[in-house]
Amino acid sequence: MTSYLTRWLTLFCLILTLAACESAPSVPSAPLAPTGTQVSLAPAPTRVPTGTSTATVVPTQTPTPSPSPTPTPKPPNPLEIAAMRARPYPGSDLVVEGTLDAGVNYQRYYASYLSDGLKIYGMLTVPNGPKPASGWPVIIFNHGFIPPNIYKTTERYVAYVDAIARSGYIVFKSDYRGHDQSEGAAVGGYGSPAYTVDVLNAVATLKRYKDADPKRIGMWGHSMGGQITLRALVVSKDIKAAVIWGGVVAPYADIVTSWRATPGAPPSSGRFAGWRGGLVSEYGSPADNPEFWSSISPNSYLAEGVPPIQLHHSITDEEVPYRFGQTLAEELKQTGQTYEFYPYPGDNHNISANFYIAMQRSIAWFNKYVK
Repeated sequence: MTSYLTRWLTLFCLILTLAACESAPSVPSAPLAPTGTQVSLAPAPTRVPTGTSTATVVPTQTPTPSPSPTPTPKPPNPLEIAAMRARPYPGSDLVVEGTLDAGVNYQRYYASYLSDGLKIYGMLTVPNGPKPASGWPVIIFNHGFIPPNIYKTTERYVAYVDAIARSGYIVFKSDYRGHDQSEGAAVGGYGSPAYTVDVLNAVATLKRYKDADPKRIGMWGHSMGGQITLRALVVSKDIKAAVIWGGVVAPYADIVTSWRATPGAPPSSGRFAGWRGGLVSEYGSPADNPEFWSSISPNSYLAEGVPPIQLHHSITDEEVPYRFGQTLAEELKQTGQTYEFYPYPGDNHNISANFYIAMQRSIAWFNKYVK
């Protein structure tokens, strides 16, 4: 009886144990961690009720400011003296294109050279007789304004060239671009550096010429050629001395506001409305932008030193104001430069009435500082 009861109780306990095991949740056993390693249990995921949306939190980003664009610097105007000094003037070999009628004691030729890739023509004189050991001294002759459509190489300035040539100098009178047979456009001598570029390439060309002395080069200029000459003097170190007759040699601020302009009228009027109006439109007036007008004016650079300059001007000049010559003479004096200034009462723009005395003074100047 006792044994029967014991077996029944044991069976009953076994049934209860099996029932408890089936109702309890199954818990997986954690893997054993290696000795000395801590085990972190990840937090249980949060359950989101069905139908409930969760907002994704995005961190606020502070926008990085874009750098301000660097303004593109305005390129220098080619008229600026600094720009002209920075560019090359290689010239070329001088080519004799033809022979002209000879002078009293010199030969004349029609010759050409290159400037900015353009074929530029001019008149060349070469003295007769034995050439000096170093070559003949040279005068680059810069003529004044003549309408390009009527300009001829062998016309005008005949007596001027002759007087210098017979005094023992090679003379070269460039036609400038756009004049007679010279290639390129005739753009004028004030609003563009083109004619001065042609002249400086002529200097480089004559330095290479077989009969010339490259260390004895002077320059003569009249009217517009006076401005070209003055500009060349502050750009190049190759010119030993210069003579200017009736030159447009005032500072640009004076030229642009007063010369051939209607009193009180803007610079866009008058004979030179094109170049003056264009520069004023782009850079402002001399009063508004004095730095620019100073940068294109040769007068602003006299204190740096220029070769000896001789000036001739008629007091009654009907084309170029006498005060232009006066102004340059005073500037040369104030900056300590070597100069002479000769006024001629009652004469004209070409100094015709005093031609011989003015030319004698000019040749004496060249003889002193060039020859």
